[in-house]
Amino acid sequence: MKIYTKTGDKGQTSLLGGTRVNKSHLRIDAYGTIDELNAHLGFLRDQDVNQKRAEKLSIIQDRLFVVGAMLATDPEKNAVKIPHLKKEDVLFLEAEIDQMESGLPPLKNFILPGGHPVVSYAHIARTVCRRAERAIILLSESSAVDELIPEYINRLSDYLFVLGRQLALELQIQEITWRPAK
Repeated sequence: MKIYTKTGDKGQTSLLGGTRVNKSHLRIDAYGTIDELNAHLGFLRDQDVNQKRAEKLSIIQDRLFVVGAMLATDPEKNAVKIPHLKKEDVLFLEAEIDQMESGLPPLKNFILPGGHPVVSYAHIARTVCRRAERAIILLSESSAVDELIPEYINRLSDYLFVLGRQLALELQIQEITWRPAK
């Protein structure tokens, strides 16, 4: 099978189930942003400081492929067999957040993203995750979206925020608190 099919050259693509839609369709934007997030997580996973959590980040990447498949499936085509998210996937993220937060100083102010490239990259992934969440919510206003998808993506953005803080701690980077100019 060739990587190029030439069927998308005129601005359309197929959903799982065969329905053709414009590449500007909200569903394409939603799962395309999930794909972008997954690539960012792969880069984050590959950083040396994340060796101890590489397996957990791989699990999250796997779940993002599930989210992508769910979003890429025409909701009118019930016969398409794809994996689905489970409540346990959300609970996994919550447990990881709780574990990391237990060793972090309490957050009293907003923090500025940055201080180290890996910390910054966690925050970049978080902002892409938030964009994916907005695209999914917009899609859900006009089309069926499994209710666990926005919940999982919302929790994932929380996880990425806490991961950024955890990375700063591990790398001994001082968090920069935001203090508005007077």
